Amino acid sequence: MFLPFFENLRKAGIPVSLREYLAFLEGMKAGIATYDVEAFYYLARTVMVKDERNLDKFDRAFAATFKGLEQISFDQVLEAVDLPADWLTKMAEKYLSEEEKAEIEALGGFDKLMETLKERLKEQQGRHQGGNKWIGTAGTSPFGAYGYNPEGIRIGQDESRHRRAVKVWDKREFKNLDDTVELGTRNIKVALKRLRRWAREGAAEELDLDGTIRATAENGYLDVKTRPERHNAVKVLLFLDVGGSMDPHIKVVEELFSAARTEFKHLEYYYFHNCLYEGVWRDNRRRWNAQTPTEEVLRTYGPDYKCIFVGDASMSPYEIAYAGGANEHWNAEAGQVWLQRAREQWKDNLWINPVPEKYWDYTHSIQMIREIFDSRMVPMTLSGLEKGMKELTR
Repeated sequence: MFLPFFENLRKAGIPVSLREYLAFLEGMKAGIATYDVEAFYYLARTVMVKDERNLDKFDRAFAATFKGLEQISFDQVLEAVDLPADWLTKMAEKYLSEEEKAEIEALGGFDKLMETLKERLKEQQGRHQGGNKWIGTAGTSPFGAYGYNPEGIRIGQDESRHRRAVKVWDKREFKNLDDTVELGTRNIKVALKRLRRWAREGAAEELDLDGTIRATAENGYLDVKTRPERHNAVKVLLFLDVGGSMDPHIKVVEELFSAARTEFKHLEYYYFHNCLYEGVWRDNRRRWNAQTPTEEVLRTYGPDYKCIFVGDASMSPYEIAYAGGANEHWNAEAGQVWLQRAREQWKDNLWINPVPEKYWDYTHSIQMIREIFDSRMVPMTLSGLEKGMKELTR
């Protein structure tokens, strides 16, 4: 009966094998998730998913396979709770405290609990909230929603305050871990952390625990040692495309810029439009009267910098290939000439493109930029940035 689930996981792109599927069946056979939907979900997720980037894909596949699993009618509830007495007893001993078991015994045991439920379903008319008897919301009645009782039965509720019957797979709490979606600042930081080279620099402000222990043992008295804090010593030079077709991507580029400023102590940045030409700028409000010559940038920053271009690479091919092809000014030299100079100066270089990769082949200028960068262009997704950071650390 679980084969459609297994097939949906494979269709969703989760690398689940027959081994994981058999382990899942063993868990079910062992009774790990018997009569417990939430436990069933967590068992399947634990066994089937080996990479956190696939958690959201799993939630979608689970929801598609078991849609309506918790949409249970009153009659179905009554049928479902017709469980073996020995199983109920074992579950009570396993999961309930002495106080909780005493509360249930006060009702006359599980049989009495079910009888009471049936009677109240017949007696009650309409919605009830609060209290400890009627089926309703809140309160401490064993029946209903949004309340608490150690042996409560959830009816007519789409979530749980005590996480006893919540549809966790519909929440999709791991959506932003999916390696095919665009990123937020937090996930960009996670990806950029791969581009690290630690070095100790500055004043001695951090406790050197190993050094303190060693010096204290050697000297016979407490000898506190300090050392400079570790910082990411990687130097990064960012070139950010602004204006025109980049306007729809402002938010994600801002997030990338914010994450980069947090992660890299040595970060320099400049703006350009469409393609790199003879001038770049730091302030978009002064782009025409406060430009920095690109030649000066090439001379200022040494070859130890990692050079990253961020742009959609979507423009007229003339802007890349010909002198005078720029759409806002006369460029004496073609854009590809300046891009080649940048790549020669900074051997560790990369182009990050916010346009989804599936559309790249439909834009001639993107293909041209990819060729200039020897295919070192990555999409602005978690997997894309991780791939790019690996390229820069080779």
